[in-house]
Amino acid sequence: MATPTLPTARAGRPNPVLRWLRQHLVVIAAGIALAYMIVPNLVVLLFSFNKPKGRFNYAWERFSTDAWTHPCGVADMCGSLGLSLQIAVYATIGATVLGTMIAFALSRYRFRGRPAINALIFLPMAMPEIVMAASLGTLFLNMRVAFGFWTILIAHIMFCLSFVVTAVKARVMSMDPRLEQAAQDLYASPAQTFLRVTLPLAAPGIAAGALLSFALSFDDFVITQFNSGSTVTFPMFVWGSAQRGTPVQINVIGSAMFILAVVLTFAGQLIANRRKARG
Repeated sequence: MATPTLPTARAGRPNPVLRWLRQHLVVIAAGIALAYMIVPNLVVLLFSFNKPKGRFNYAWERFSTDAWTHPCGVADMCGSLGLSLQIAVYATIGATVLGTMIAFALSRYRFRGRPAINALIFLPMAMPEIVMAASLGTLFLNMRVAFGFWTILIAHIMFCLSFVVTAVKARVMSMDPRLEQAAQDLYASPAQTFLRVTLPLAAPGIAAGALLSFALSFDDFVITQFNSGSTVTFPMFVWGSAQRGTPVQINVIGSAMFILAVVLTFAGQLIANRRKARG
């Protein structure tokens, strides 16, 4: 009489560890990418509380809050920071206004040369910064324009313009035109329709383009270097300081900007969640 064989339980079943990895692969990849972006900022924040013995803030010595209590302790640093903020604000306003008008024109109207303009809009984003910087510098030289504040501002508006147009255009093309038609059916004037219906609907895209323009303008170095003359912005000050020594105050400014960006992001997300909860 043959003895029955025991069934091989779990035969062909996947390994629990591999099954867990497959289920959480996207979350793990997102966590690694987030850590890759956040860890350098945390290192900058940590070294903003360092008190190095020499000129370079590359090795941890001891904890100190001197740099936070005296953020302008380095000569000319706060002046260059204020100049960068001023240029970033003006460039954001100029690029946002012009970019919003261009985005509406490209999205809502058909005219001769529209495909060519659509292609040209993406050139500053696809073109290497060094090429655009050299081209703008050559243009200003041929026009005999003195390098300084205004050449930097014009250059920043030009390369921020494409990002605003792309962000606003994507938002405008996703808007439901029936909402504007409903406002017109209710006897709203063109100005009232734009201010009360169109502009609020396009506001998220406009805000995204404006924030992106501010960030790009504030930390730009290559284009600014070619078109600045003797004007020194904050990124140029950091580059020059890195050759002679790295003040801790640079880490303080970078940490403050990082903390401000995080606070604004969480505040915007909180406001959006409350609006969704209210219906």
